[in-house]
Amino acid sequence: MSARFIWYASLTGGDFPARDYEHLLEQVPAATPFNGLAWLAGAEQALCHTQRLHVLTALVENRLVVCLPLISCRERIAGLQVTVIRHLGYPLTDRIVLVVHPQHEEVLGAAFQEIRKRLAFSHIQFSELCVLAGEAGGLKQWRRQVWFSEVRLSCRVPVHEVTDADRQEPSGSLRYKLRRARKRSVELPAEIRRIIPDAQTVHQVLHALSQVEQASWKGRQCVGIFSGEQRRCWMQTALAGMAANGCLRVVSMEHEGTCISYRLGFLDKGRLYDYNLAFLPEFAGLGSGRLLLDEWIRWGLDDGWQWVDASRVSLRDSSHQLHERCSMYVPHYRWTLYSRRPSGLLLGIGYKLWLRLKPWLNTQKTGSGDGAG
Repeated sequence: MSARFIWYASLTGGDFPARDYEHLLEQVPAATPFNGLAWLAGAEQALCHTQRLHVLTALVENRLVVCLPLISCRERIAGLQVTVIRHLGYPLTDRIVLVVHPQHEEVLGAAFQEIRKRLAFSHIQFSELCVLAGEAGGLKQWRRQVWFSEVRLSCRVPVHEVTDADRQEPSGSLRYKLRRARKRSVELPAEIRRIIPDAQTVHQVLHALSQVEQASWKGRQCVGIFSGEQRRCWMQTALAGMAANGCLRVVSMEHEGTCISYRLGFLDKGRLYDYNLAFLPEFAGLGSGRLLLDEWIRWGLDDGWQWVDASRVSLRDSSHQLHERCSMYVPHYRWTLYSRRPSGLLLGIGYKLWLRLKPWLNTQKTGSGDGAG
């Protein structure tokens, strides 16, 4: 069955079939809040002048079965100016799937031809992709149409299953850490609040959270979700939309009526995605992050959540506190596909050479370190 492909320049324009997209999302079990229109609208609004949005849709019998919001951008890699295609939301999106109807995975393969016709690119890179059968099948067809590709593990995300066992104190060192943190919070004193922002209260809440992050190490190093005009614009739009949809959640620790620490997350299909944490530096020794994570789990018990999910972590040396209570891990992958254009060939060759050279460099580095002792 053939598909009809249509391109759009925006997800927020009047011509984009927003209702059909939301309906399609409901048919994709692994879709996350980062695939939702509220989040993507914020990402679109924050695009810079060097980025262009291209939304590819596919219809079968006038029913939307594929939607790929892609950004093309100029980047400098190894001294070369190249055009890269990414999924809208990079680099602040934590987990996505490619939105394709499970019964029409073959259309995703055909979509690659449409992309090649419209966009000249050096390579395509999808980060934080949770690959399931449908999209994996389609992407495997993409791999056959490029000269070189790589699928690499990005990270393994710890996830905690919320069960009745969580009504009891955890065992081992975690019990001691939580008791110590609770004692310090009582002595301060500080209290924990559960907040469900709505369309009327969200901007006030976000202002308080951004003030905490700005004063934290994330703000000082300009790596926070509210750091810089582009990210701040993104978060204001996306989080306001998510609050209006009822999926934004915040647990806040307050001292004398002022927020000193918070965790922000998104609730979707019984899964809480723990997205961001920040605290004031003068309260760094309080242990607030661990207490707030425990509050997520207690909230989940009260409201019937099934999972508390770390959303994204570092591939190595992850310090996320959910590792202490992990029930399972969710892998994220980075798919990179190098085109047959000259720039794609050069990038792919350079990357292959780097893969061969890197082990030797690591051996040399280790040897130098041993000799220094």
